[in-house]
Amino acid sequence: MSEVLDQAVAALNEKLAGSDFSGTAKFDIEGTGAVVIDGASARVSDEPADVTLTADVETFQGMMTGDVNPTSAFMTGKLKVDGDMGKAMQLAAVLA
Repeated sequence: MSEVLDQAVAALNEKLAGSDFSGTAKFDIEGTGAVVIDGASARVSDEPADVTLTADVETFQGMMTGDVNPTSAFMTGKLKVDGDMGKAMQLAAVLA
């Protein structure tokens, strides 16, 4: 597993603690791998999910640190969303 994926899982699990996110979401980090969120936990996986969010490493790391707003990233084309837009919006609220 790459350091980027390890950090992603740790950051997402911290953000998900106590959240009410339901369903599944996958972050596809270009050239690095994928992380799946299922309910209130994250893990390295490339399984199908309700929504898939694709971004480069810089954009993804910025979203994890709070330096990049997920909605702004989507509006500027740095974040691509495929699948259930409602789940993506719910997840954006958790990441904020």
